[in-house]
Amino acid sequence: MTRVAIVGGGPAGLSAALFAAKNGLDVVVFDTDETWMHKAHLFNYPGIGSVDGSAFLDTARQQADDFGAERRQDAEVTDVESTDDGFSVSAAGETHEADYLVLATGAGRDLAESLGCAFSEDDTVDVDVTMETSVENAYATGGMVRAEEWQAVISAGDGAAAALNILTKEKGDHYHDFDTPATAEEVFGDLRDEEV
Repeated sequence: MTRVAIVGGGPAGLSAALFAAKNGLDVVVFDTDETWMHKAHLFNYPGIGSVDGSAFLDTARQQADDFGAERRQDAEVTDVESTDDGFSVSAAGETHEADYLVLATGAGRDLAESLGCAFSEDDTVDVDVTMETSVENAYATGGMVRAEEWQAVISAGDGAAAALNILTKEKGDHYHDFDTPATAEEVFGDLRDEEV
């Protein structure tokens, strides 16, 4: 099964995890819980009137969990490397293999630099519209790709873009994740059945 390693558990990382896991990919999220969201209160996130950043994270984590993402809470990633088969991620004394890598570490760009990703003139990680870096199948999202544009909703969109591109590569032709009321009842009915 396709394995997606996501480094970072803020809006970008959790969004990527949600989209990838919801659509059948094997997802592991490494999260040190050092996101800026713990200092935030959201009034500017469409669809949310007002929410504390930590409460937002709790909900996003639960969504990712509900769709089967594996979260390695408090697992700091110390190194990422390209391999012949994808990527090797070192965290908490263990090595994890992945087909795809999503970096969602806020403004922290050290892992992207050690991986050999290209950088722009403003010292942000250079990505295309799908958030893919110069390293094939490695994605960078959120604060690491934007100079001073650190908004939860932008980061979540970046994570979604990365996951959708991975899904397109895996499943074919411009894959999208769009639910209707009929499919929502089917999905949430299945989730309710699993919780019983």
